[in-house]
Amino acid sequence: MFQAQAIDEPKQSTGRSTVAVVGLGYVGLPTALSLLDAGLSVIGIDVSPERLTAINSGNVDLLPTDLARLRRHLASEQFDRAADYGRIADADTVIVCVPTPVTPQLVPDLTALGAACRTVVEHARRGQTIILTSTTYVGCTRDLLETPLRDRGFEPGFDVHIAFSPERIDPGVADHDPASTPRVLGGITPDSTRAAAMILRRTCPSLHEVSSPEAAEMAKLLENTFRAVNIAFANEMADVAGSLGLSIQEVVEAAATKPYGFMKFMPGPGVGGHCIPCDPHYLLWQLRGRRVAAPLTDAAMTGIALRPRRVVARLAELLADGGHSLRGARVHVVGVAYKPGVADVRESPALEIIAECRAAGAEVSFTDAFVAELHLVDGNLKSTPVDRVEADVVLVHTAHPGEDLTWLAGHPLVLDATYRLDSVPQRVVV
Repeated sequence: MFQAQAIDEPKQSTGRSTVAVVGLGYVGLPTALSLLDAGLSVIGIDVSPERLTAINSGNVDLLPTDLARLRRHLASEQFDRAADYGRIADADTVIVCVPTPVTPQLVPDLTALGAACRTVVEHARRGQTIILTSTTYVGCTRDLLETPLRDRGFEPGFDVHIAFSPERIDPGVADHDPASTPRVLGGITPDSTRAAAMILRRTCPSLHEVSSPEAAEMAKLLENTFRAVNIAFANEMADVAGSLGLSIQEVVEAAATKPYGFMKFMPGPGVGGHCIPCDPHYLLWQLRGRRVAAPLTDAAMTGIALRPRRVVARLAELLADGGHSLRGARVHVVGVAYKPGVADVRESPALEIIAECRAAGAEVSFTDAFVAELHLVDGNLKSTPVDRVEADVVLVHTAHPGEDLTWLAGHPLVLDATYRLDSVPQRVVV
């Protein structure tokens, strides 16, 4: 009988451990940079030739400090980029960082993750450690990695190690880079946890080890569901405060002076990106299959989904107060990225707001310092220079850091969906 043991950290002849990062998107690329900073050799693998070209040219959406790191590592022999999944066999450790979106019906879309894991399993070799970081349902690590590897003849936990360590990357926020953010880690065995820890502890200040991949998977779902519920609650309280003639900003700041028992969340136009609009639906989907109810989470996600329509309704109310209809009105949207400081429009509430306004007959334009063009279902829309904006109402959806919005003073009707533009005296909030 075999006795399970931790696999020693493999080294190349150069003395460096080699890590294959599968998926070089908003999570994978910063992960690769952190590994390179730690002195590891990295094989970055991505199926998109366009993404690899953008990375090789340094034309990617990163903070200026991260762009400098990228350009430095691009010149290094320790950073190899490829579209060839066969390179997985060359690595000592494999880290899977692919997106896990939801379908328009809010069902988990495991297409990318399933394909990546199948390829990793196909090219896996004995002695490797495989770490899944993509947010997913509880049990996914075993379903997509452990079971298929066992079917290939491997003994997971002995001759190949498997672990789940959810990503904690906040795009566009320098204080939340991987090197300063603790990570959660759970392996299929204690030896697998130790093998994965040997790599991950070199890229973060601390590791919190849990008993299983399932515990780590659930921890990630809890983190983001917590945020979703509180954002939905903040939006609800904004509507309540408005109905009572109160400023929700003033009320939140007052409550935030309490040093315990309160965490500050601000309302907004909705949520976007790769986490909050998607991750709780992985939990809800799994629970529905088990006939388990989660009414608070369900209500929060419904509230989040309805928020962009509330913004459109508020635009229509403001125009109606001035004797105008949304049909034929000129609506200008400031900022279409899902959050400040990034060019990412995935799941951005602005996309639904623009679509709803257009469907109502409005003429919509937008300005965004990070997004030059939107690719919409009914055609493309290019960013309009602020000195050429002609609008009946301006909606501030995303205010990027350091952005000069003084030009808004020239527009009499401004709807502030960020709840942060106190410097614009004539603005109203959602």
